[in-house]
Amino acid sequence: MNQLYFIAFKSILSKEINRFTRIWLQTLVPPAITMTLYFLIFGNLVGSRIGEMGGVTYMEFIAPGLIMMSVITNSYSNVASSFYSAKFQRNLEELLIAPVPHYVLIAGYVGGGVARGLCVGLIVTLVAMFFVDISLHHVGLVVMTVFLTSVLFSLGGLINAIYAKSFDDISIIPTFVLTPLTYLGGVFYSLSLLPPFWQGVSALNPIVYMINVFRYGFLGFADISVPLSIGIMIGFCIALWTLAYYLVSRGIGLKV
Repeated sequence: MNQLYFIAFKSILSKEINRFTRIWLQTLVPPAITMTLYFLIFGNLVGSRIGEMGGVTYMEFIAPGLIMMSVITNSYSNVASSFYSAKFQRNLEELLIAPVPHYVLIAGYVGGGVARGLCVGLIVTLVAMFFVDISLHHVGLVVMTVFLTSVLFSLGGLINAIYAKSFDDISIIPTFVLTPLTYLGGVFYSLSLLPPFWQGVSALNPIVYMINVFRYGFLGFADISVPLSIGIMIGFCIALWTLAYYLVSRGIGLKV
């Protein structure tokens, strides 16, 4: 039976990977172009006036944050759009009545989001190498952080798709929640530059911890405790997985 579950997981994962690779001009190329513009404008033009930050050039400082920003956006949007499309077209009902546990269904869609997040992250990293010398301080932390972040926001995209009642609902969370949290997550600045009050406010932003650990993996310094940041990421992953499993197992929001 476990082998059958693995086949089901592999089938869903393969479908999700084929979906975003088939339209790679829409899913993989735009993030590379967008991040190139970020590096040119913020890193090169603006960064040359700012100088060093944290002992490194400004472009080196923002590179990990830009990579993480692309991973967050694409992991989230991949699952949100794919799962809602399946719900809207009523393809999801076939999966729900199949003799497959709900956690396999969730893992398949989340795996697709992680795959796209990692692909885009790799592409943006290759783009960054044209602008800065990429050096890894701790490879294990970099890999773990990008994986946990992809899982977390893939789960977030799944939950968004479950509650969405129209295609317009898919864009509400990314526009009004995800984008502000990402830009205020320390991508373009160090938290140490903020007044104490705003440092405390920033501590409520979960994306701060992800970018913090990711930047530490590249540059070797962090604004917040690395173990604390890792613990918060794992905690959010567990919480969102539990919520997603509860919603799917109860059938909440699975009908348009």
